[in-house]
Amino acid sequence: MFVGFCASAQILPTFQLGVKAGANFSKFDTENTFSSDNRTGFYGGLWARVGGAGVFFQPELYVSGKKTNLISDANGQVNQVRFTSLDVPLLIGTKFGAAGVGLRINTGPMFSLILDDQQSLGQATGNVFSGNFKDQAISWQFGAGLDIKKLSIDARYELGLSKLNKDGYPPTKLNLFTIGIGYRIL
Repeated sequence: MFVGFCASAQILPTFQLGVKAGANFSKFDTENTFSSDNRTGFYGGLWARVGGAGVFFQPELYVSGKKTNLISDANGQVNQVRFTSLDVPLLIGTKFGAAGVGLRINTGPMFSLILDDQQSLGQATGNVFSGNFKDQAISWQFGAGLDIKKLSIDARYELGLSKLNKDGYPPTKLNLFTIGIGYRIL
């Protein structure tokens, strides 16, 4: 009877809510005109997880600071670009484990609303080297995580799907690698 109860507990829907924060390493993907350096940024916010039978849906909401350096292939000039965005990943995944320890894998789209973008040109280069960025972006996340009781550790790759620029730069997408730590409050 105990084994049957434990097995059915894995099938019943559950709801979890938590906070999370971490670092991101961002890089622009451009076409031949510019190269991009990885730069460290931050993110922090809330996550929720609803699921049962080993499958879950995990929406998140967080503020993210993303940074990168664009370097002109022609003359080596550097443009430091910083974004602050409101990010909403909508992830679907599966979880393996027992006794409060579990391994998760997940994937899904992420929608970003750009709240602020700043550019810092090292030298007076004119408008040729400055970008005119859109107010939103779409990307796809792939990741894995480890849950230990109420603590979680996540690592993800974010592939930019939409072009960030309106004009100025050649077609530009932002790719990220993120690592983070979370704490379940419910």
